[in-house]
Amino acid sequence: MSATTKDNARTEDFKRATAGVLRAIAEVPDVQVNFQPGPSGVSGKRARLPLPTRALPPTEMAKLRGASDAIALRLRHHDDAVHNARMPNRREARDVYDALEQARVETVGARHMAGVAANLRAKLSEECETEGYDRMTRKDQLPVTAALSLLARERMSGQAAPEAARRVLDLWRTSLDPAAEAALTELGRTQEDQRAFTRAARKLLAAMELAEAEADAEPEDQDQDGEQGGEQSGEQDNPEQGEGQSESDQESMLGAQPEEMEGEAADDTGEESEEEAAIAEGDDRPGGPQPRRERPSADDGTAYRAYTRQYDEEVSAEDLCDADELTRLRQQLDQQLQHLQGVISKLANRLQRRLLAQQTRAWEFDLDEGLLDAGRLSRVVVNPMQALSYKREQEMEFRDTVVTLLIDNSGSMRGRPITVAAMCGDILARTLERCAVKVEVLGFTTRAWKGGQSREKWVQDGKPRNPGRLNDLRHIIYKAADQPWRRARKNLGLMLREGLLKENIDGEALLFAYRRLLARPEHRRILMVISDGAPVDDSTLSVNPGNYLEKHLRDVIRDIESRELVELIAIGIGHDVTRYYRRAVTIVDAEELGGTMMKKLTELFDEDADAAWARAAAERAPLVA
Repeated sequence: MSATTKDNARTEDFKRATAGVLRAIAEVPDVQVNFQPGPSGVSGKRARLPLPTRALPPTEMAKLRGASDAIALRLRHHDDAVHNARMPNRREARDVYDALEQARVETVGARHMAGVAANLRAKLSEECETEGYDRMTRKDQLPVTAALSLLARERMSGQAAPEAARRVLDLWRTSLDPAAEAALTELGRTQEDQRAFTRAARKLLAAMELAEAEADAEPEDQDQDGEQGGEQSGEQDNPEQGEGQSESDQESMLGAQPEEMEGEAADDTGEESEEEAAIAEGDDRPGGPQPRRERPSADDGTAYRAYTRQYDEEVSAEDLCDADELTRLRQQLDQQLQHLQGVISKLANRLQRRLLAQQTRAWEFDLDEGLLDAGRLSRVVVNPMQALSYKREQEMEFRDTVVTLLIDNSGSMRGRPITVAAMCGDILARTLERCAVKVEVLGFTTRAWKGGQSREKWVQDGKPRNPGRLNDLRHIIYKAADQPWRRARKNLGLMLREGLLKENIDGEALLFAYRRLLARPEHRRILMVISDGAPVDDSTLSVNPGNYLEKHLRDVIRDIESRELVELIAIGIGHDVTRYYRRAVTIVDAEELGGTMMKKLTELFDEDADAAWARAAAERAPLVA
């Protein structure tokens, strides 16, 4: 048995065992367990787990077991009806509410199963390390959902949070007010009773100003056995209203025109307090005010918007500097990467050979004319007049394709990462152009640090609350899809220009690239994103919720992936992008970028070629009576 066959058999055995354990712990024998790319989750009796790799190292096995146990415990200890009865309307509040419930079912379910507890602990520790909690130095860097979930786990389990999260969690712990502390204590006390737990969770949301307090709070002595009161209290949050709000929050922004997305500040229903005014005055300081203090009110929502688009720009690279400087920057790029050129060129040539081979790789046999079929040579020797002894090469279906490369031009890419990204974009464009595949290279950043003219306008307007995105976007076109590579070659050197790289607002950059792709006539559209971190803009995050940009990015990705009009793939440089994108890969060193890009594109084209081959084979298959 070959090594590949052994690995496949080992992976299949692991998948069967994991699915069996999930059903046993959940006590739901008919739950369907699917392994597929993307995050884990559960809907009804359908569980989704990440697809394991062929190698299946021990760390990956532990992570998959933890994900499986988390789903199993939710199926066993969670009641959707009780949970939904007090579901808050606002998206951020719902995220926290769901995270608290997941923490409850994992804590309660693992209390008497040491193996499950170890799997969940390993999974939580790995998530904290992956998210970079150990590198966070400010409270607002840790999303409120993660912070409250970790604090609640500590109260319920009596165990300290993973080492990677303790430092930043201490900043949250010391800033909690007495009402939030009391709510956390109540969460620990009511964890065995889901109905009482939901009431405590709503109290915590109210204390954190994430949701309004429930109007008719029940007496404390009724919390333990007041099921009827719990149902009455639950009626105060209209489930139908919550579902409507959810659909509204998730409404796609992809079809919105720029003028429709023109942001206006949310109207304030009351005057700002002196404390809020003081906070607003100090929001330019490093670290700024905590997002919770500028929390949007429950009635204005947290839908993403821009305060103004007046100062945004979509600009060609040659318009940002003169021709002489572009030439100098291109020469600098070539000099820095002479040793890398050969490696990437070999990979590019391999991709080119693969693409050209896919375009003509099938034959039609048993024809009356064409090239003599060597396999039928004996038939011709015996009877030279024998028909059906010729063959002809058949053109395989190879859909016309356009590839967009969207490169993060933020300050954190400065140095080696942006240099390698520029060179890889150059090689990729040249290679695919030889194969009649159109390529577009785009970049995204902001025009200024800390807000630029958008923030100045906001200050002049009196600093209205919840302004939305508060910086000037700069979307750069390095190479248009119809522009020949030889004319756009110099433009890629612009990425090395000092002062170009600033902030990154990924969600709107994805929309920018996506809309350009949709306008293309090609049948197949591929969007490849290269980034080294989560979206960050200090100006925006200082006066909006801490996860404002990240939430918008997730919404945009979900829309693009669900519509399936564009094939979206992401490469993270030193940053785990798999938590955002369904199809993604993370590399540690920028030097790996060229090989990873070529590998992922080859996989995409191989998938398309295999599908075309299957269709052609089906068309040639004889009919069975």
